[in-house]
Amino acid sequence: MMPLEIILRILSYLDTGSLFCISFVNKHFHELSNSNAMWYQFYIHERTKKKKASQEDQMIHVLGMVGVLERPKGYWRNTFFKEIAGLNLNKWRTKLRLIDPFSGLPRHTEEVIRSLCITWEITVTDGRGRQSTFEQSHASFSSTAVFVLWGAVSWPPFNQLTSLELHGVLRVPLNCPAPYRYGRLKLQREHSELCVSDKIVKMLYVGQGVTLGFWKDQWGIAFVMVNLHNHRLVERSLHASISPCTAAGVSALFDDVDPEYGLHGYTAYIELHNTVRIIMSVRFSQLFCRRGKNRHSALENNRSPNINLVGDVSLPWRTEALHGTIKDCCMICLTVWDEAKQPFWCVSAPVVMTKESQDTVSYDFDGGSFSILYQDSEGRVEMRLKQMENKEQYFVVNLVIYIAVAKEDLI
Repeated sequence: MMPLEIILRILSYLDTGSLFCISFVNKHFHELSNSNAMWYQFYIHERTKKKKASQEDQMIHVLGMVGVLERPKGYWRNTFFKEIAGLNLNKWRTKLRLIDPFSGLPRHTEEVIRSLCITWEITVTDGRGRQSTFEQSHASFSSTAVFVLWGAVSWPPFNQLTSLELHGVLRVPLNCPAPYRYGRLKLQREHSELCVSDKIVKMLYVGQGVTLGFWKDQWGIAFVMVNLHNHRLVERSLHASISPCTAAGVSALFDDVDPEYGLHGYTAYIELHNTVRIIMSVRFSQLFCRRGKNRHSALENNRSPNINLVGDVSLPWRTEALHGTIKDCCMICLTVWDEAKQPFWCVSAPVVMTKESQDTVSYDFDGGSFSILYQDSEGRVEMRLKQMENKEQYFVVNLVIYIAVAKEDLI
């Protein structure tokens, strides 16, 4: 094998596209192509073309090569890609400061994602360590989340997979067919639960907004659905992780004057939707709870919900050859803000509407009783519904949100 110094000298003559592409040859070339020294030269050249130099650039120029090499491996490659993609500009950050007064989330998330040409890819790994990457088939946006579908690909058998990774992808102008992958969300097979099924497919929810659809009588993957909450979605897709962004370790603030008063001034926005339409959206303000002996609290509101669901609760699915609809299933998007108007709990996941074994007495509704439940380590949502007899129409008659008093607590 050639000496390392000669290989690095040869690589130094490559352009950015060739250097990036050679990182896919094997692990050895992946390590060599991440050289901070080479990518720093590309970065400085790009900054010089734009005639701008930051204070950090000037400081490193004074320090010389030592200041360049002491950065973590891959630092200057990441910085170079952010530079040529325009990610150092504040234009898109300014747009994201405009907040929708109803949902409490950035108003222009879809516009920013489309302008930056951000997409998502899934990489699966089998037991032998072989990886396969698949591009998204379709993406649709709502005011609270983006729904991404993979339905036109041939997936490896599910029983051979060991992990699934979701990447935010930014296509940059390089002479290389491979895109640059940013944020990563890694899921393991064992953290999954059966969600719901119809006559053709069955669905398995593997956590953090990712749902796998299988053919009914086998474990062959038919499609993959991903529901990503809009809270800091652009930043999460372009940085280290696409996982839901929550303030880990932050405790809920009880009243400073009277701790027994509990939590107060909280706000919640809940949206039920599918790939086609919004089924329900409602905002509750001035939520509160009484401080009890338990280490989790139920947020309450003095107003009675009685919220009408628009149409039936269903979730359409689609592959390249077939399509269908799973009844009594949809997506829930929940955002809870604390009294300082900071997002405290963000949820984006599939939920199932189930018929309760015992109907509750109601003088306003004469149909059956149903419930929609969601729970994770951050909290729990309990939604009770009543159906109008002789009509496919549902009303929310009771809604309770339980949140952990401290983020490390489990409900």
